[in-house]
Amino acid sequence: MIEYRQGNYVQDKVIIVTGASSGFGEATARTAAAMGAKVILAARREEKLQQIVKEIKEAGGTAEYIVTDVGIQEQAEAMARFAVDTYGCIDVLVNDAGTMPQAFFADHKLAMKDWEQCLNTSIYGTLYCTCAVYDQMMAQGRGHIINVSSILGDFAVNGNGVYNVSKAGVRYLAESLRTETRGIIKTTVIRPTSVPSTELGKTIVNVNESMAGMYEKLFAAMMKNPYTTPGMNDRNSIQYDAPVAQDIVDNIIYAINQPWGVDISDITVRASGENMYL
Repeated sequence: MIEYRQGNYVQDKVIIVTGASSGFGEATARTAAAMGAKVILAARREEKLQQIVKEIKEAGGTAEYIVTDVGIQEQAEAMARFAVDTYGCIDVLVNDAGTMPQAFFADHKLAMKDWEQCLNTSIYGTLYCTCAVYDQMMAQGRGHIINVSSILGDFAVNGNGVYNVSKAGVRYLAESLRTETRGIIKTTVIRPTSVPSTELGKTIVNVNESMAGMYEKLFAAMMKNPYTTPGMNDRNSIQYDAPVAQDIVDNIIYAINQPWGVDISDITVRASGENMYL
């Protein structure tokens, strides 16, 4: 009865990953390729994409890349065409591209352009990429779209208004797509906790006063505390409090690694020992 859980349903799937030049996107592409998927990496930084694809191929994986700004509809459509031209179909789209411009409304003069980019990437980018693969998936009779949201997509938090909107938005885009296509396109929403080691923190506008900034200070102070629990950096410890990208990616891959008839529609990933208030 549980034999399917021991299988590899990632093998031979054609998977597009946006935001693939770093963080969750890069780790998803590498892991999927290592499991036998045919991966298309999409992001804006060509140099990084070239290096990642080179390393995947050297490790025996199958991957190509296309420079893509997901916030530009024509580029999202070109990404989808490239996947079909290269591998013949599109089985999975992982919408990972995004920014986190944490800032207060009082910071609006400083933050507005970053907020606009955040909404353009997360909302329009997810919409454009979803629509770019939609016809192909419907014609195939099956597909799977994974949207990377956040625990901040569920709660309004000071200094996170725009980011809250962006991450709530990708959740509703996924859930409405699933019901509208009546199961032809599976959808998954991944809600990660804070993962300090990714490059997402570089897009914060008001670093000192942001939630991520305060949490980082708290974490740094705890690490200097001689009474700090040793297991905070050990993912095998119940006190683990410093998740890395791979912890999230393992769950993205879990959602992909299912028979076509099984849809893991929603996953929240936290560190067991974290002190996040969301």
